[in-house]
Amino acid sequence: MGRVSIKKILVIVVIVSLIGITLAGCSKESNSLEKITVVLDWTPNTNHTGIYVAKALGYFKKNGLNVEIIQPSEGTAEQIVASGSADFGISYQENVTLARSEGVPIVSIGAIIQHNTSGFISKSDENILKISDFENKKYGGWGSEIESETIKYLMDMVGANFNKTEIVTTGDIDFFTGTETNNIDYAWVFEGWTLQQAKLEGIEVNYIDIGKIASVFDYYTPVIITNEKHIQKDDITIKFMDAVKQGYIYSINNPDKAANLFLKEVPELDKELVIKSQRFLANKYKDDANYWGEQKFIVWERYMNWLVKCGFMDDKINIQDAFTNKYTK
Repeated sequence: MGRVSIKKILVIVVIVSLIGITLAGCSKESNSLEKITVVLDWTPNTNHTGIYVAKALGYFKKNGLNVEIIQPSEGTAEQIVASGSADFGISYQENVTLARSEGVPIVSIGAIIQHNTSGFISKSDENILKISDFENKKYGGWGSEIESETIKYLMDMVGANFNKTEIVTTGDIDFFTGTETNNIDYAWVFEGWTLQQAKLEGIEVNYIDIGKIASVFDYYTPVIITNEKHIQKDDITIKFMDAVKQGYIYSINNPDKAANLFLKEVPELDKELVIKSQRFLANKYKDDANYWGEQKFIVWERYMNWLVKCGFMDDKINIQDAFTNKYTK
């Protein structure tokens, strides 16, 4: 899944000297633009397409911005944005909530995808069709306590015995490698990427949509974040999010063209997979929301209450400070 462990998200340090961002020389034209840095949550994928489209089609430039998209080399996107080393970043609702509970000044300013498109995948011969089938099976993940607690919550919900499923830390080993080596039976993945890859490769799998079986887990993942202090630079945030919104609306209406624009920036990715993934996500970015990027109070509150109930947070936070719709309306 690529989720950040609780301990990592809580260790907020000033890492300006560590990330080693080297800015390329600028032309006279780019010198007149405001330099902005966006840090991804992980490696580039179709969750990020709208940002790459905004850059490729000149939406940022039109708004007076020179945007550089980077990957986190040291620390997490949350840490990098909180320290001011990047202006904007890609995160997840759970990470933002946990960070704010520790006083970390990050704010979600837009939901990239309206509903959680993640869930549990397994090869069809494992016969994992429902949550109770996790019994006597091996889960492979990142080693996060939230992963284990989520699986326990779901198994308890259907009367299954959590002690009968084995939790294995596989790190960045993907689902396909993990199952081929018989290290795991099921994993938590994004439907828009891993499930699409399985379909392309003709691998028969079963998939359980986590947001559909428990509404508490239908949270926003991923989201765009900025530093709370950076919102004081209101004009920059308005210009940035205006361009980003245009990029995602273009991706919704033109998935194949958007995929090809994305591939020009990251040609190392599998073209077939990117196009298939982009077609899947085109209907997911906005989905049933009133507008792209919309975030609802109930979604944030519901998951926060779960985090408190499970002991990941001592107290509730002020949800209204954790996100804003100001820049996406």
